[in-house]
Amino acid sequence: MAVKQVSPIYMAKPVIGEEEIAEVQAVLRSGLISDGEEVRIFEKEFSGFIGTKHAVAVSSGTAAIYVALISHGIGPGDEVITTPFSFIATANAVLLTGARPVFADIRSDTFNIDPDEVIKKITPETKALLPVHLYGLPCDMEALTQIAEEHNLALIEDACQAHGAEYRNRKAGSYGTGCFSFYPTKNMTTGEGGMITTNDPEIAVKARLIVNHGQNRRYHHETIGYNYRMTNIAAAIGLCQLKRLPFLNGMRTRNAMILNAGLQGIKGIELPRAGDDLKHAYHQYTIRLTEQFALSREDFRGNLRGRGTYTEVYYPLPIHRQPLYQKLGYHDHLPVAEKCAEEVVSLPVHPSLNGEDLEHIIECVRGCLS
Repeated sequence: MAVKQVSPIYMAKPVIGEEEIAEVQAVLRSGLISDGEEVRIFEKEFSGFIGTKHAVAVSSGTAAIYVALISHGIGPGDEVITTPFSFIATANAVLLTGARPVFADIRSDTFNIDPDEVIKKITPETKALLPVHLYGLPCDMEALTQIAEEHNLALIEDACQAHGAEYRNRKAGSYGTGCFSFYPTKNMTTGEGGMITTNDPEIAVKARLIVNHGQNRRYHHETIGYNYRMTNIAAAIGLCQLKRLPFLNGMRTRNAMILNAGLQGIKGIELPRAGDDLKHAYHQYTIRLTEQFALSREDFRGNLRGRGTYTEVYYPLPIHRQPLYQKLGYHDHLPVAEKCAEEVVSLPVHPSLNGEDLEHIIECVRGCLS
């Protein structure tokens, strides 16, 4: 099948408009560049969007997870159950507290942590659950919330890829303590930055202290803290991005539905799952190439790249198999995560894609098999 050549289609393209540029210029002209009023407004607007009482802005998604953990008192001697199939920052944030990440296997249909496997990993040292809403698809929060309540565990949601995703009409990041990233490739961006969301006022107070050198007012320090503050510059971008997030997510969903229709029925390709109780944010559109697929993953990706469509693998090596974790003595066998790591491929789904781009992606996938 001949495929019409178009401009290269990349995995991500941040949507930055004139409004963001104008708001950043206004902050720069004000001279009030660091943490300030813009950040407070952004926190209020973001907590309202997620549906929590509090939000604390931070400098990155990794900082959000780390601060959330220590705000819940997680530290040396504790265990935190999390997924092996995520970006390494999820587990590394646990290591940074002095606690030990414990990995529970995932479900093959959602790529998210399996609640049944979580139960098997609970010990007297377990103090928290840290599920990841991978690719923008929420975890089974009903089951995880029940487990956390029954075992008196903190529930900390890594929602860094799930801005606006919903489980049973509640936003990801509203069930426990939510952690978000605003990295440039995310569904909304501030350049760099993150946010912690919570309904617990004590967690919000602790997080705000930790983010700002442990001070509750200028030069009065109550605890050890860090400089994880967000700038007014980043918050100005974030406020603009938050306004357009529902539209941008709608574009991602539209693009995913077009890809689903175009790729349906190809032998050996499993398409992303969604359901009536789940609202997928489609941070990534991730397919599985099963054993029935005609090409190897690298041949498939190389073929698409040669036709101008770029792909990515999130993630080729589960966290417990990373060199760092091997050196730390992790020798778990987590068969589902290990199998998925060999099979997943993400295709472009970002809001800047137009109809011709999506048609080209579909033609590339089908064309490389003919």
